[in-house]
Amino acid sequence: MCRSIKTLRPPVTPEVRDEDIAAAALQYVRKVSGFRSPAAHNREVFDAAVAAVTDATRDLMAGLEVRGAPGGRRTGH
Repeated sequence: MCRSIKTLRPPVTPEVRDEDIAAAALQYVRKVSGFRSPAAHNREVFDAAVAAVTDATRDLMAGLEVRGAPGGRRTGH
């Protein structure tokens, strides 16, 4: 588990910004790839992975329902 990735769903994190989602995606890709900053020949695939994880995280957050929240609200994004 990458300890620097924080939980992004309410009520744990009430205000989740796009920057929070992108930062978590970057930390994830860094952890699984083993590269903090990839070499030039890996940059394109590294950046594509960060974008894909960002999109997947945004979709996940938009689809989650938080029990006990007013109206069973979605975390939405």
